[in-house]
Amino acid sequence: MTSFVDKAVLHFDRALQTLVPHAAHASRPSPAIQFEEAELDNTERKHAAGLMRINHTGEVCAQALYAGQATTAKLPSVRQEMEHAADEEIDHLVWCEQRLYELGSQPSIFNPLFFGASFMIGAGAGFISDKLSLGFVAATEDQVCVHLEKHMAKLPEQDQKSKAVLEQMYIDEAKHKAMALEAGGYEFPTPIMNIMTKVSKVMTHSTYRI
Repeated sequence: MTSFVDKAVLHFDRALQTLVPHAAHASRPSPAIQFEEAELDNTERKHAAGLMRINHTGEVCAQALYAGQATTAKLPSVRQEMEHAADEEIDHLVWCEQRLYELGSQPSIFNPLFFGASFMIGAGAGFISDKLSLGFVAATEDQVCVHLEKHMAKLPEQDQKSKAVLEQMYIDEAKHKAMALEAGGYEFPTPIMNIMTKVSKVMTHSTYRI
């Protein structure tokens, strides 16, 4: 059985991989590699970078959320599901980071703050119950899919590299949502989902430019 100290070390390592540029490594190649870099003017490049920065911060939050939930999950099967999902989200994190640098930009300076807040939310949900924790995953992934759809529509049409990344992320996120619900996750009512939408807007507005 993993001790508290072992868990702390593992989560500290996960935090470093998430927050330190170029520290994490993807297990899959970026979907962007199949496309050539498009010609973008300064406005288009900044806009694409802003959208990818939002998605990168979303993946930072996902890493923290899953880590927090895995820490307090009661059933080993739930803990394993959380850890597996977090491993897949690492790919998304790296792909978004790579795309940001390709666009001449960088991750948000607010990422450490969002990481800490998301870890506490995840740990709190897992402490209450696995059903709530899984439900929170499903609700979060639902929100992420909505954002990804909007961002794919808002990207400059010629930026196929960024779009390819978001398309694969959408497929994976939808799978994580289905996994959480099939594992017994609680389906959040509309009022709670509306609150989550408002909270997510704080993150998107603050990270688009910074």
